Amino acid sequence: MRHGDNWQGDVLRDLRGGAQPPAQGPGGPQQPVPGPGPQQPVPGPGPQPPAPGAAEAAYGYPPQGPAGAPAAAVPPGHPQPPGHPQPQPQAQPQPRAAYAPAGHGQGARAPESRPAVDRNLAGVGRGARHGEPFTARALRAVRRTVSSSAAREVAEATRAAELLQQPVTTGRQIAVTSIRGGAGKSTIAALLGTTYAHYRQDPVLFVEADPALGSLPIRLGAETLRWTTGDVAGIVEPQMSLLDVTGYLVQLRDNAWLLPGSQGQIGAMLDTRSYERAMVALRRYFGVTVVDCETLPAEVARVALSASQARVLAAPATLDGVTSTHAVLQWMQGLPPHVMASTVVVLTEQAPRSGIDVAEAARTLQAAGPSVHVLPYDRHLADGGHIRTELLAHSTRQTAARLAADVFQLSQKRH
Repeated sequence: MRHGDNWQGDVLRDLRGGAQPPAQGPGGPQQPVPGPGPQQPVPGPGPQPPAPGAAEAAYGYPPQGPAGAPAAAVPPGHPQPPGHPQPQPQAQPQPRAAYAPAGHGQGARAPESRPAVDRNLAGVGRGARHGEPFTARALRAVRRTVSSSAAREVAEATRAAELLQQPVTTGRQIAVTSIRGGAGKSTIAALLGTTYAHYRQDPVLFVEADPALGSLPIRLGAETLRWTTGDVAGIVEPQMSLLDVTGYLVQLRDNAWLLPGSQGQIGAMLDTRSYERAMVALRRYFGVTVVDCETLPAEVARVALSASQARVLAAPATLDGVTSTHAVLQWMQGLPPHVMASTVVVLTEQAPRSGIDVAEAARTLQAAGPSVHVLPYDRHLADGGHIRTELLAHSTRQTAARLAADVFQLSQKRH
């Protein structure tokens, strides 16, 4: 590509506030060259583009070097001494020079990075709590030593892992929505995507299609936000590689990536055309894409549900939550049969003791057609911050694995 082989280093430097000016073409100032002969880019700590003629692996992954680990990159701002045989750090054109957002023209200024949580609120959160009290953890450990529950748990975890690791021929798209806010929609999307990223080898993408101050970046522990779903819709082009695309995404742990819906500002908009353009362009790069949609009946949410291979409907485990969800399921019975067949309802318990019979509510909703899971109350999830899987309650981890396996299996079926 004419814009350069690897400009992701400049994107990351720009995110840190230390962007370098892009290299100029003929007639403009040239970057200094340390010595004669052709220069090769220095491998950075992230994924590198393949050598000319080399085939990319599945979903655009570059092949690993023979040593198994990339060489350390030269820190920004430290050029090599004259005549040094090693190459300089890359100074490639910024992504906006080659791929400018639609409607902004070539050379449009890229958006500034913003913190996911306002710095004035950084001290508000207390230390993260474990999902279950110490006494409950100790009692469960004692029960496991005197019963056969440990063997059953291992067998169940093995079955879930086998389902979650099934290969896909095309990227699977899973949409998560709800009837109203506060139902645990973003929490469920974060748990699903985190589970897929843990078990699978192919890359996983989180897409926030809820620009109205969604909480998905906070739940995933993103520190800064820059490019949004609306921005990327006008940037991504078919000839771009996975390395090009990830320059516009937020990197998470376990080979997962996030495309936020906004920068935490009121007024961000996302229309159906921009959403469709972004998803069509991105889905081929990732094995699983989890979409955190707007609440129903928003137009983007309806488009996301119709375009996905599996759907998750989050509902609070309350009387009004169950009633509203039952009404929506009755409406969905008038849609094509595959929509209901690939839908999962998740009842989220928002208090240690629920005010309804959750088991009876699950049976009533399941009679309408979808499978139903109950996400138990978890202190760590209730705090509303970054979800750390090691702090989740044991029952929450089990439910998340079962839910992820069930949803993924539905996405694989031909309804």
